[in-house]
Amino acid sequence: QVQLVESGGGLVQPGGSLRLSCEASGFTFSSADMSWFRQAPGEGLEWVSSIDSIGNKKYYASFVKGRFTISRDNAKNTLYLQMNSLKTEDTAVYYCGKGSVRGRGTQVTVSS
Repeated sequence: QVQLVESGGGLVQPGGSLRLSCEASGFTFSSADMSWFRQAPGEGLEWVSSIDSIGNKKYYASFVKGRFTISRDNAKNTLYLQMNSLKTEDTAVYYCGKGSVRGRGTQVTVSS
């Protein structure tokens, strides 16, 4: 079955950077559009970014545009999210997703 395992979260100061990874298995990763979502404490799930199956088309929520970069390595079945210029409001659990399936998430905390 579809399995998605996120990693790379942690505690970072405002202005810092993190790179999230999502290892995928159980499906043909190179044929799948993929996305990142996040959920802040007390808030609902929020879409962050999406990428098409070959990495040509990338889409971003307005609140991360210019700061976050989505990418993928189809040879490694891995999705990435490079996050720069992090803000305290970026604090959330970050999930990768394929359709309605998401992993367990990785915690990102931005705090001084």
